[in-house]
Amino acid sequence: MKKFLAFFLIFAILLTLSSCEQADIKNESLDNKETDMIDLEEYLYNRVKNEIDSWNAKDIYAISFFVYSNEAYTYKDFENVSIFTISYNTESACENDDLLSEERWNYAYWFQDEIPIIDPTEDYNEGTEILFKWYEQNGIKNIGYEDEDCYDKDMNYVGKGPVGYYELLTAVSNVAKRLQEESYIKNKFGKPIPIIIHDYEYSWYVIEATKNANPHGEADTFIKAMKQLGFID
Repeated sequence: MKKFLAFFLIFAILLTLSSCEQADIKNESLDNKETDMIDLEEYLYNRVKNEIDSWNAKDIYAISFFVYSNEAYTYKDFENVSIFTISYNTESACENDDLLSEERWNYAYWFQDEIPIIDPTEDYNEGTEILFKWYEQNGIKNIGYEDEDCYDKDMNYVGKGPVGYYELLTAVSNVAKRLQEESYIKNKFGKPIPIIIHDYEYSWYVIEATKNANPHGEADTFIKAMKQLGFID
C-alpha cells in the first residue's frame, strides 16, 4: 500500500512538472509572437501584390500608389497620420489623351477607385495597426507632428511631411521598386507600366519616390509630362 502511494505521489509530481513546462513553452511562444519584428515592406508587398493579381482591365497604363497625410486622419491619440491606397487608370478612362497631357497624368482626372492598404479613416484597418506597431518597434515617435522649420526663409516647403509619413513613403517606394525589378508588373500586364507614387501636390519627395520605384525608366513619360505641365521643376 505504501509503495502504491509513493508511486502515485511521484507520478502526480511528474505530471505537474510536465504541465508547468508546457505552459512555460506556450507563454514563451506567445511572448515571442508579440515581440517579433515587423517587416513592413514585406507586409505591404504581399498586400499590394494580392490586390493587383485581381485586376483584369486590359488597358491599364499607370498604377497609383497614393500616400497622403491629413489632420483629419486619426489613430487612437494620433492625428495627421498617413493613408496608403492603390488604384489604376486606363486608356479608355483618359480617352487616349496625348502622352504628355494633364488628363493622362494628373491624379485629379483619374476615376480613383482606390483600394485601401493603410487607412486610418476605417474603424479597424489591419494595415494601420501593423504600421503603428512598426513605428513603435523602430522608435518612431511623435507621429503626425511636423516641425515649424519645414519652410525656408522664402516660405518654400522643404520638409518631408509629418513624422511617420516619409518613413511610410520610403517603404511604399521600395515595394514598388521590387515589383518592377521582379518584372511582376511587366508580366502581369504584358508591358512595362509605371507605378506613380504621389500625394495631391506632387511634392518633391514623392517625385523622388516615384523615380526610385521605377528603376528601368518606366515613369520617364510621367516625369516629362509633369515638368512640361509645371508641376515639378
